Amino acid sequence: MKGLFKSKPRTPAELVQLTRELLIYAQTNTETRQRKRAGKMAILANLILEMRTTLFGNGQAEPSAEACAQVTLEFFNNDTFRLLINCLPKLDLGARQDATHVIANLQRQRVNSKLIASEYMENNFEILDILILGYEDNDIALTYGAITRECIRHQSVAKYVLESDHMKKFFDYLQIPNFEIVSDVQATFKVKSSSFLAFVQLVSTSYSYCVAYHCHCHRRWTFIADMDGFIIEY
Repeated sequence: MKGLFKSKPRTPAELVQLTRELLIYAQTNTETRQRKRAGKMAILANLILEMRTTLFGNGQAEPSAEACAQVTLEFFNNDTFRLLINCLPKLDLGARQDATHVIANLQRQRVNSKLIASEYMENNFEILDILILGYEDNDIALTYGAITRECIRHQSVAKYVLESDHMKKFFDYLQIPNFEIVSDVQATFKVKSSSFLAFVQLVSTSYSYCVAYHCHCHRRWTFIADMDGFIIEY
């Protein structure tokens, strides 16, 4: 008889809460029984996938605006975003990819016309320190790079990065002997943010080997750095 009854679907709040509990487990647990830990991490991966489905739909039905709003509020109000960022290195590749999609979607979700992610990031800029330093870890660099690009689309976040010491680090990362990471850093430079002009101004005045000019005929800014012909266009 048990098989005749389907379990009650989780509410968005329950989904985020369960995810949060397992992220805390992943971050702090010292479980020595590998099998038990693997089981918990598998459940966490499934919850992240379920969250992705809630936000993007399942291919047959569009996502519910109300469910998306509830996930967004729960995710940022309870600081689950920070937990997920810290736990990314502990997730397998599939779960990392799902987490990246979830974070990208949440950066753009509006609740009552308010961009919740932007407000959250303004109060938690130190998360950018974790993300950008992630370029120094080959195993997680591309994941952190993708998330960084989503975050710096917010003007306040872009301004923070532009005015921080991280700008110098980006140029260091361009020298990493890893083509994929260097390409990812270049992609981060190309993010279309309203603070891009500030980026050009900052870099052109901070680095003697850089020059910026405005190409009037194409109405775009082109930034050239004397680094193996590396070009950034906007």
